[in-house]
Amino acid sequence: MLLFTPGPTPTKEAIRNEMAKPSIHHRTPEFSLIFNETRDLLKELFDMPEVLILSCSGTGALEASVTTFAKKKALIINSGKFGERFSKIAKSFNIEYDELKYDWNTPVDIDDVKSMIVKNDYDSVFVQVCESSGGVRHPVEKLASTIKNINSDIYVVADAITAIGVEKIDVTNIDVLISGSQKALALPPGVALLGLSNYALKNLDTLATGFYFNLATELKKQKQNTTAWTPAISIIIGLRAVLKEFKEIGFENIYEKTKKISYATKSAIKTIGFELYPKKSAVCMTSVKSPRASDIISQLKVKYEVALAGGQDHLKGEIFRINHMGDVNIHEAVWVVNAIELTLDDMNIRPFNGEANKVFNEIYFA
Repeated sequence: MLLFTPGPTPTKEAIRNEMAKPSIHHRTPEFSLIFNETRDLLKELFDMPEVLILSCSGTGALEASVTTFAKKKALIINSGKFGERFSKIAKSFNIEYDELKYDWNTPVDIDDVKSMIVKNDYDSVFVQVCESSGGVRHPVEKLASTIKNINSDIYVVADAITAIGVEKIDVTNIDVLISGSQKALALPPGVALLGLSNYALKNLDTLATGFYFNLATELKKQKQNTTAWTPAISIIIGLRAVLKEFKEIGFENIYEKTKKISYATKSAIKTIGFELYPKKSAVCMTSVKSPRASDIISQLKVKYEVALAGGQDHLKGEIFRINHMGDVNIHEAVWVVNAIELTLDDMNIRPFNGEANKVFNEIYFA
């Protein structure tokens, strides 16, 4: 089965083998060396002065960011399940917030944000780089710059769980950048990552709260190449292996390959009659409108051994999503669009003529 869902993504055999080696204790010089190297590599990937590794899902990092940086009132951008999650976290901790809500295919309107910031005393803004519910790419860099130009004291927190390792993100005006192990890093779920700006670090000791998700406590320990609590040892070992491979290949080369696969897939899909769902598509996935999305997903899985993701909530049965994160094999990516075209023929929607395969190859290998 080809797993082309937008997380978790397949883990390479070499990385699985690395994680399957005999366990080591996390309070040893051996693990400290691994942890130190992993943090250094993460700083390069995030292009930020400090990083934190948390043993939890990405939602844990979202919670830690809200409870740490939203003390007065937060502005939350919601155009999908994960923007909505920021709001639910704030609500659960009785943190005051306003929400700018958009359709799941619509990026944030920066003028809306400007208007809200001028009228309110926010200390933080929360947004996704890519809102993977619908595959929309928010103009995060421009948004962050606009916010800082109005009030440089506002913390800008960006969920980049489906963007880190996919594309280069300009973090000049971003204070907290969040990622997870199971997306472009192609590891099992269980580790969340945070990149922190100098401004985020400046008052972290006074801002940090809670026990397990106390970022100041965690940072103090991680600067000593250990962790406050028991870490996900095997996944961190795998993370070091992935990041070493990324650096050897070159981050920019990975971004370029992913961009080419994404663009070639989107072009092939449109060639065979589909319409993309987002008004501004993210690189990390191709999100496709179809009233028969559920049937297409089912046929692909049963006959062609391709696993895609459908839509959630009101988009269930209305879209299907093709992943481009992680170590995507070009030959498998070609097969996916070919299998989709074959499925349309099976369903008497469109006769197969190999056009998707042709367009994909013409664009990718141009």
